[in-house]
Amino acid sequence: MLNNLKGKVAIVTGGAGTLGRAMAIGLAECGVKVGILSRTQSKVASTVKEFQEKGLSAIELVADVLDQSELEKSREKVIAEWGRIDILVNSAGGNMAGATILPEETIHDLSLSDFDKVTSLNLKGTLLPTLVFSKSMIAAEGGSIINISSMAAQRPMTRVLGYAVSKAGIDNLTKWLAVEVANKFGPNIRVNAIAPGFFVGEQNRNLLLENDGSLTDRGKTIIDHTPMGRFGDPEDLVGVTNWLAGDESKFVTGTIVNVDGGFSAFSGV
Repeated sequence: MLNNLKGKVAIVTGGAGTLGRAMAIGLAECGVKVGILSRTQSKVASTVKEFQEKGLSAIELVADVLDQSELEKSREKVIAEWGRIDILVNSAGGNMAGATILPEETIHDLSLSDFDKVTSLNLKGTLLPTLVFSKSMIAAEGGSIINISSMAAQRPMTRVLGYAVSKAGIDNLTKWLAVEVANKFGPNIRVNAIAPGFFVGEQNRNLLLENDGSLTDRGKTIIDHTPMGRFGDPEDLVGVTNWLAGDESKFVTGTIVNVDGGFSAFSGV
C-alpha cells in the first residue's frame, strides 16, 4: 500500500488524551504533520515533546473546542506553519458524574447542568471545530473529517445518559455533514466517524476495573459481550484512522466504522 498520507497536515482535538494521542501518533508515523489540540497547555506541551523526541512532526495548539475564537487562532497558527489542513480528527469529548445515573439513583437525580455540559462538549465540541477547520479544506477542495462516536450511540447503555445521547447525535451529525459538504463543496471533502468499543481510560477506569485491576461487574458484562474477550488498546484505532484519513477511502463518506471487538455484532446469545 502506498503511503498517501506523507506530507499531509492533521489537527487532532483531544490529542493529548489516551485515544487522541494514539491516533495522532499513528498519523505522524505515516509522515503527517500533526497539530495537537487541547485546552490544557501542560498536556499539549508534554505530548508535543514526546512526538518531537520520536522524530515526529507536531505543534502545540492550546484551545477549548467550545471557543470559536481560540479555534480560529489555532487554525491560523497551523496555516502559518504548514500552509494547509487536510485532516481533522474530532477526538475531544468526555463525561461527567452528574450526567450519569448511578445504580441507586433514578433519572430524577440527573444534573441538568452536567447533562448540558456533556452534550455540549461531545456534540458542539465536534461541530464547532468542524466549522472552523473545514474552511481550509473547502478552500483547498479536499479533506477528511473523522468524528469519534461510541458503542453507546448505537446501543444505549445504562447509567451514561448524557454521553450516550450526545454520541448518538454525533452519528447523525456525521451523516448529515457528509451529505451537506458533498453537495455544496464537492466529493473530495469527506466526513466519517469511528465508533470505539470499550477502551480503558482515566474517565471510565473506575467503572470497568477494581483497584486491583480485576473487572468490576460492569466490566465483566462488557467482556462477556465482546467476542474478542478484551478491552481495546488505543493503538487498535490507528489503522482505521489512517484509512479514513487517506485516499484508500476516497469513496467513503457518511459512514460510522465500529472498532469494538465484535461487541455490536453479538446478541448475547
